[in-house]
Amino acid sequence: MELHRSIVFLVFLFLVAGETVYGNEKHQGLKKLNLHTYRAFRPTKLFVFGDSYSDTGNNPKSLASSWKNPYGVTFPGKPAGRYSDGRVITDYLARFMGIKSPLPYQWRKIGGNKLRSGINFAYGGTGVFDTGNFQPNMTTQIGYLQELINESVYTKRDLESSVALVTVSGNDYGAYTASGGSDQGLPAFITRVVSQMAINLKVIHNMGIRRVLVTSLQPLGCLPRATVLSSYQQCNATQNLSVDFHNQLLQRVVATLNNNTNDSSFIVLDLFNSFSVVLQNKRAFIGSLKFDAPLLPCCMGISVDANCGSVDENGKALYTVCKEPESTFFWDMVHPSQAGWRAVYLALRPTLTQIFY
Repeated sequence: MELHRSIVFLVFLFLVAGETVYGNEKHQGLKKLNLHTYRAFRPTKLFVFGDSYSDTGNNPKSLASSWKNPYGVTFPGKPAGRYSDGRVITDYLARFMGIKSPLPYQWRKIGGNKLRSGINFAYGGTGVFDTGNFQPNMTTQIGYLQELINESVYTKRDLESSVALVTVSGNDYGAYTASGGSDQGLPAFITRVVSQMAINLKVIHNMGIRRVLVTSLQPLGCLPRATVLSSYQQCNATQNLSVDFHNQLLQRVVATLNNNTNDSSFIVLDLFNSFSVVLQNKRAFIGSLKFDAPLLPCCMGISVDANCGSVDENGKALYTVCKEPESTFFWDMVHPSQAGWRAVYLALRPTLTQIFY
């Protein structure tokens, strides 16, 4: 979303006020979290809530691009509901935990013993609030888990040995702009989003889930849809200023939640920093591989009306795909490639190691 000078100044005032009024609280909360000694914890289940950054196949095949070619070309070799050429953050977190990637909620009735690893409730395109895509928002997703608990699919013991992953990747803000939301009203809307996130995180924890991981908002101004005007050469700093505000509020609410629990149960997975480190250094943290053009997507439409996966009435592809997806950070105009997600995961791994082991 393009913001005018008025909103830049307004968000700046909010940021300054946040540092002045809440700065000490913010840093004290983070200090307490960093100094906390985590108890030994080896989770056996992963429950996922969120959007396309963590969805592994919930969106309907008839509606989602994630079920169309060339999605899934790297893994599993065909479209499988992931918004990438292969694996996403959910898969890498599950691998770190030593479990299978949790089954998408829509396949639960045929999952059998696969439910032992948890369930993925994330739906691409959704947000904290309704985003207009008619898929379950986060509150509804959390309700799905509550229903399974009520049906005794998962017990109290199951939940005590589990972790939740919550991803919020900006769909609320896209819906806000698309519905005519004003620049001046954006800071207040960001506050509403993060406040609802705090409620959702607490509800998840109160169900009995021991640790709740929530992602910070990635640098939206660095997504290809924002850098296309600079020929994928430069991030949009104005958009990232709003992201900073969101993330600052998120750190505050997580610090508050932790101060109200006996253990540091809520942890921010810093996607903003992880994305930024990889994009700025052009390093993938995997051997000698570099992302030489980190802002350039691998798969993109050939016209302004086409996207990755689009076809014409004759089935002809209206997109192009790069020769080496493993050498790109972004798969399409919004989502990382498998290589991009692996780079982000490797950047996050020190935090994960501290949390679990």
